Amino acid sequence: MDVNIIFRIAAVGILVAVLDQVLIRAGREEQAMMTTLAGLVVVLYWIINYINELFNTVETLFNL
Repeated sequence: MDVNIIFRIAAVGILVAVLDQVLIRAGREEQAMMTTLAGLVVVLYWIINYINELFNTVETLFNL
């Protein structure tokens, strides 16, 4: 697994957390929620191949 992906995910998490707090304090809860969802989509896009590899490995391991 590429270690850089961990740092990228952490960076998105920090950025989303900061933006979320700023938006909530500004009374923009809906935008804060959208920011969180956008961060989740970005992270899922990055790791979808790793998830696919995991499922393929499990499938092979259990002869499914």
